[in-house]
Amino acid sequence: MNATEKKYNVVGRKNTVNRVVKFMLISLGVWPDASCVTFCRIFWSITIAIVQFWHYRYFLTHYHSIDMFDFTEWFSSFLGYWKLFTKFVCFWLNQRIFGKILTMMTEDWSDCSNNDIEMRETADKAKTSDYVTNALIAFHSFALLSYGTSIILADVDVTNRTIELPHLHKMEVPFDINTQRTYKIVLITEVMYMLAAGVGINIPNILLLTLVLHTGGQINILRGWITKLQPETNENKRESFVIATNKIIRKHQKIIYFSENVKNLYSIIALLQFASNTVMICLLGFLVVTALGSPGATGKIVRSLSYYSVTNIEAFIFCYAGEYLINKSRAIGLAAYNCQWYDLAPKQSRVLLFILLRSQKQLTLTVGKMTDLSLRCFASIMNSAASYLSVLLAMQ
Repeated sequence: MNATEKKYNVVGRKNTVNRVVKFMLISLGVWPDASCVTFCRIFWSITIAIVQFWHYRYFLTHYHSIDMFDFTEWFSSFLGYWKLFTKFVCFWLNQRIFGKILTMMTEDWSDCSNNDIEMRETADKAKTSDYVTNALIAFHSFALLSYGTSIILADVDVTNRTIELPHLHKMEVPFDINTQRTYKIVLITEVMYMLAAGVGINIPNILLLTLVLHTGGQINILRGWITKLQPETNENKRESFVIATNKIIRKHQKIIYFSENVKNLYSIIALLQFASNTVMICLLGFLVVTALGSPGATGKIVRSLSYYSVTNIEAFIFCYAGEYLINKSRAIGLAAYNCQWYDLAPKQSRVLLFILLRSQKQLTLTVGKMTDLSLRCFASIMNSAASYLSVLLAMQ
């Protein structure tokens, strides 16, 4: 496929955000200027409050007899909906920042529309984002549907009052379920809502990867401009050199501003992810260790490992996004250092000096503006969870 064909494949696209992600953001009441924003926000606020209330009812009803496995499963779903609502609130409160991010992405697509190389770079990042988005959504949807279907297809006697009717989450509904038909309707409703909520809680994570990949594409374009800088001799070429350097500086400043907006949008969300994932990894690890050798250990371990995998993927996505942004920002300084600065006039080379100095302050994502997200941060999460797990095992 040549460059022209690739260009036609992205005609009409104005940002890197996947259509599925855009649809989910609209349905979550996050997308700016959507007509149904108020309705979606009211819907999610009310439904999450109801589900969390049913979670409270379950804990208050069973706290005297609940075992560690049931408590961990209850706490996982309770914490999941709490994180879901918190992410929504963070986006709702930062609607203006999110709008700026989308506007800048649209401007980047417009700026590179007349250059096949720049369009190819931007489109490649969009395609990578699409692949990652589709893979993560398919993974979470398959996992949730498999779990929900197994419960729906299970043979349960609803007339037996001595057993607890299994639901998708550990919760106590405020009405009696007397017939098999009513029970199946309730379970199907739970599956549909859990599927929407499960995908919704991962949409901000997927969006973060999309924004970071877009930033990486723009940095690659900037590096290409820096690499092509050549020393000029006559006055006309000196004038073109000034135009080129001004273009580079404006592009660099725009990338910095874009990454700062992303950091401000995700700072509190990353802090909540960091704290909740550390706790959940610790609890789930404790559950797996204590389940070994107990009756029904296989089922408990399989269900715990599914929660454990999802929790680790969430933490890794955030940390990988931060690491990717750090490495890409370092590449700007390397590109400036590796260009033909030694052939430039002293007045011209001073411009590159400013780029080198600015690139030393790396683009980062932060955990509540306390520490930078990176793969080292991911290792810290795992180490902290392992330390807490050792304490729990010692106290057992």
